[in-house]
Order: sequence, then structure tokens, then C-alpha cells
Amino acid sequence: MARALVSDIVAYFPQKREEGLRDGTLKQLFREEIKKSYEEYVEQVGREFAEGTTHFQDALNDVLAGGKKLF
Repeated sequence: MARALVSDIVAYFPQKREEGLRDGTLKQLFREEIKKSYEEYVEQVGREFAEGTTHFQDALNDVLAGGKKLF
């Protein structure tokens, strides 16, 4: 679920992602999109699971940040 939500961000904003990776501003550029996706994630999997695992953070690093540990 986390990977699917983060993949949607990448699919909808490919140029914005490239800009963020290039300039080191990924967190700032995607602040709102990440917040909305995390809220959806919590709604789907439950707050306890979401807060008790690193799946969403891992998806941000793997998918949005291209394997870099930025989140």
C-alpha cells in the first residue's frame, strides 16, 4: 500500500521529482503530497500499523528518493 501511494506521487509529478532529486529539495517540494498520501495510508492500514512500521518511510526512500535515505 505504501509503495503504491508513493508510486502515484512519482507518476503524477515526474518533473517535480527530478527537480527535487537534482536540487536536494525533495522533502520541501513534496511536503503536501507526502502528507496526503500518509493520511490515506493511515486510513487504509490503521494508525497502529502505520506508526509501528517503517513501510511508508521505506517507500519514500526507495521510490520517491530513488534509493537514497532522505526520509
